[in-house]
Amino acid sequence: MMNIRAEVKKLSFFYGPKQVLKEISMPVYENKMTALIGPSGCGKTTLLRCFNRMHDLYATANYQGEIILQPGNRNILGKDIDPMEVRMRIGMVFQKPNPFPKTIFENVAYGLKVRGVRKKSFIEERVVKSLQQAGLWNEVKDRLNSHATNMSGGQQQRLCIARALATEPEILLLDEPTSALDPISTAHIEELITELKKEITILMVTHNLHQAARTADFTAYMYLGELIEFGNTDQIFTTPNDTRTENYITGRFG
Repeated sequence: MMNIRAEVKKLSFFYGPKQVLKEISMPVYENKMTALIGPSGCGKTTLLRCFNRMHDLYATANYQGEIILQPGNRNILGKDIDPMEVRMRIGMVFQKPNPFPKTIFENVAYGLKVRGVRKKSFIEERVVKSLQQAGLWNEVKDRLNSHATNMSGGQQQRLCIARALATEPEILLLDEPTSALDPISTAHIEELITELKKEITILMVTHNLHQAARTADFTAYMYLGELIEFGNTDQIFTTPNDTRTENYITGRFG
């Protein structure tokens, strides 16, 4: 039986008067990868960013509904929840690689230091493990003190994944993590996702339907801020229940 790591319940989201998400409900299963697909502007990234309260940076943002994080049954959108606590539990990797202007080591160690971790041996241990998890250790182990911006685009994105993994998040959010990368780097990241989901729950936005079909256990199709269909990836791609899903997947729309 699959465990639910998070559950979206009747989630609506507004920027001022503009409603961007409309009563979305879906589970996020533990140690599985869930892909959010749909045409541009359908609310995929908005939904993803609700999971780590990124929208709190804007004064007009308004959440209605809940995202319940397990274990603990905590609504991470609750007024009593510190967004910083949420971001510690839920890591995020953006569309374009965004390493800090620091060394490779300092990039990966950054989140731990922000958390107040001071024990040098523990930080070193986590940096090594995170780089190994991100499939980067063998490429950078001899140059941990070199500048992260000297790395290739694909390496920089894997570094950003390592940085997100260092604080041992319960859920990893990926916002089109390969859209700025070449095909070889994209294949690296996809292999990495397949390995990582054995240990961590992943939620990914992608425009690449082949990528969703290859890597996701579950897929959610969104359109105009609504969740049209959610299910097992094989089912969504072969026998979707909704004509709108079928039209999008077969390329007749979107």
